[in-house]
Amino acid sequence: MDADRLRGWSAAAASVARDFLPWRMSGARAVDEVSCLAAVLLAIAGAHGLGIGNVGWAAFSAFIVIRGTFAETAWRGALRVAGTVAGVTLAWLLAPVLLGSTVLLSLALAVVGGATLYLCVVDRRGYGWLLVGLSFAMVLVDGMQDSSVALAAFAKARLAEVCVGTAAAVLVSAVSALLTRRAVPLVAAPALQFWHKPACLHALQGALALALIPWVWSAWHIKALSQSSITIMAVMMVPAVELATSDSPAATRLRHRFFGCCIGGLLATGILLLSHASPVIMTLAACLGVAAGRHIENAGHGVEYVGTQLALAFLVVLVPDNYASVDAATGLQRLFGIVIGMVLLEVVRRFLKTKRGKIPGP
Repeated sequence: MDADRLRGWSAAAASVARDFLPWRMSGARAVDEVSCLAAVLLAIAGAHGLGIGNVGWAAFSAFIVIRGTFAETAWRGALRVAGTVAGVTLAWLLAPVLLGSTVLLSLALAVVGGATLYLCVVDRRGYGWLLVGLSFAMVLVDGMQDSSVALAAFAKARLAEVCVGTAAAVLVSAVSALLTRRAVPLVAAPALQFWHKPACLHALQGALALALIPWVWSAWHIKALSQSSITIMAVMMVPAVELATSDSPAATRLRHRFFGCCIGGLLATGILLLSHASPVIMTLAACLGVAAGRHIENAGHGVEYVGTQLALAFLVVLVPDNYASVDAATGLQRLFGIVIGMVLLEVVRRFLKTKRGKIPGP
């Protein structure tokens, strides 16, 4: 490990620790973190009540949608639902052609994933475009891994999970706004020029990494590769300003995702084993992980993404689809899928670095 990379890891760890010693909270920050926790719990309850499969994804949808103001929460929620609808619909329409061919599936993941990643950077509705590509990849990769289940079922499940989590976030945000009388208007992101060479080169990395997923499945049949596609898309969603000011923003996000997922995953797995699958202990521990993740997100030390991934790891491991049959292997399998996505992206980045003399950037 070179000195620059070691300094990056050390800086991330120090930034996280600094905010917890002591645990500092202002009034607005406390309201945001309590609201986030309430939205996640409501999403978990709603998903279980409706019998939705991937409860953790519904919970994470609530976590990622709810923001400090109702206007921003509603905007993100609308983009998340609209993007998911578009992505799962496109996947469902193309699946009969794509799932029969590794080559065609690989090409489709690269084209749709690369296009939506590019639009993530250049369009003010970038979060919606992220969900188009992410949902498209999730449904097709799920269908690739389990051909015995109708693809329509995968598509409906993904949409239901997102809708439940988003509805929980919007509802809690509305109540919070009414109780605290916060009314901050939404400020739209500035529009960028349509042609943006650094964004194009950046999206190329994600497209190539996504294209490798069907080949990984063909060679090794690794489970939870849909988590790999999510990882690639999420890590590569970088604001245009970061492409202009950093030589490798994806490397930083990869480092933060790995750090957050590893710490959160190890802690959550330890809690799960010690709890003997007690629903009460698991729920309380998940609450702690969500609160800690949101606290890091709000710290303003440049490691917000570590907090997002810490919360994700807790939700993946400690929020089962059915408390009557808790299985640590399922959560660990999903975390392994996340790691595979990081590995694929790093392989592509290093390959392009070798070919171009540097990782694509501005």
